[in-house]
Amino acid sequence: MSFHLTPGAEGLRTRLFHIIFESDTPGSKAFDIALIIAILTSVAVILLDSVESYSDRFGHIFFYVEWMFTLLFTVELAVRIYCLERPTIYLKSFYGVVDVIAIIPTWLVLLVPGAHGLVIVRLLRVLRIFRILRLMEFVGEARLLLDALKRSLRQILLFFCSIFMVVTLFAALMYTIESPEAGFTSIPMSMYWAIVSMTTVGYGDIVPATSVGKAITMILMLMGYSIIAVPTGVFSAQVLRSIREDRYSEEACPGCGHDRHEKRAHYCLRCGTWLDEESEDPRKKEEKKDDDQQKGGDQNTSQDS
Repeated sequence: MSFHLTPGAEGLRTRLFHIIFESDTPGSKAFDIALIIAILTSVAVILLDSVESYSDRFGHIFFYVEWMFTLLFTVELAVRIYCLERPTIYLKSFYGVVDVIAIIPTWLVLLVPGAHGLVIVRLLRVLRIFRILRLMEFVGEARLLLDALKRSLRQILLFFCSIFMVVTLFAALMYTIESPEAGFTSIPMSMYWAIVSMTTVGYGDIVPATSVGKAITMILMLMGYSIIAVPTGVFSAQVLRSIREDRYSEEACPGCGHDRHEKRAHYCLRCGTWLDEESEDPRKKEEKKDDDQQKGGDQNTSQDS
């Protein structure tokens, strides 16, 4: 985590801290898996309860199951606070705020009339899964994607600025050509049409009536097909770059100058030279040891003779 949490004291609080806030022990891994199952199940109950037919038939079951999960998550939050030395640090963090917001709406229904609409905020519970995944084996993958996103941010912003200019120009052109009866009542409405056409969604609520307008629509849709893959390509290239940098070292071989070695490699793939210049090649140590043994044997032979 980006904030530093410490257990409150030795004993039970420390053991609970290692189980809840870490993921390198069998107990903590079992806790994380159980928490993921509980979160997904509670979110599934919320989704099913929003379907009218299911709500009419199983509404009372959903009600009790939701309260069961709310009590469970409330106890979990209380235990989290109990095992920390400084709970305020956790409660002020992003995940602490999510944990609190995930249970408050259900309790507000009992205390505040008309707060039933806030119950939908319970879907924020699904965000808690990212913390668990972050603590588990997915740290490296998340860091790789974030690094690629940061590197491609300028290119993607430039791309969206270019798209915005194209959309604005086509919207102004269609606003001039088409009539308000066709739906082009303003330039912002025409921009909406241009975005829908460029992304090839085609809702059909605004349709050009003139032949010129239809021809412009065809051009815009063809442009959409040609440029829609641009941000994906930029991001993919940065992901591959991050993978290469994460896997390969930039240091060149002192023997042949080859610089495409994995970071865990000890010898050059091309010439076999020892890559770590700060330490001695183990092969030289073995050769030196063999030479010393051979010299010792020669000296013993000469003394015997």
